[in-house]
Amino acid sequence: MLSRCDLIKSAAVALLTLSIQGAWAQETRMNLFKIVTVKDEIVVGLSAEELQALGGNDASAVAHALAQKGDLTVWQYNVHRGPNGELQQTPTARIGLLASASLRVEPYTTPYQIVPHP
Repeated sequence: MLSRCDLIKSAAVALLTLSIQGAWAQETRMNLFKIVTVKDEIVVGLSAEELQALGGNDASAVAHALAQKGDLTVWQYNVHRGPNGELQQTPTARIGLLASASLRVEPYTTPYQIVPHP
């Protein structure tokens, strides 16, 4: 049987762990975008720092950078099962986007946890 003191300590540790994980998730927040081409659609992820380097924080910044530079290297995201069995949006490959093949860039939302890319 756990004592009252042990229960309070356990609750404090759990609360601290959850708050640290929440802060980590905020720091590594990924922004997902759907890239629509003539042939298909793919989902890519960019961190806040990568978006700022492109000159903005939304889909228009990604589209503008792609049009200006002609190509971008990004991480492609797909849904996979995580270690605990939950579905997650995870990075699967580093890919190159070409401006001539991309027709549209739109924000993408997902109900799954987003795993940051390396």
